[in-house]
Amino acid sequence: MEMDSAKIARINELAKIKKEKGLTVEESKEQKELRQEFIENFKAGFEQQLKSIKVVKTNDKK
Repeated sequence: MEMDSAKIARINELAKIKKEKGLTVEESKEQKELRQEFIENFKAGFEQQLKSIKVVKTNDKK
């Protein structure tokens, strides 16, 4: 699952606004929701990557 680029751009825009002048209550709420969605998508993608990893054990003794 991937987050669309418009939402990621909005996350970055809100971070910039926060750094420059601060966020309104509405913007803070939006930022929190977008970040949560981003984190959930990241975790889901990362979990999928971990599930597809195959561990190969070698008996290479040196």
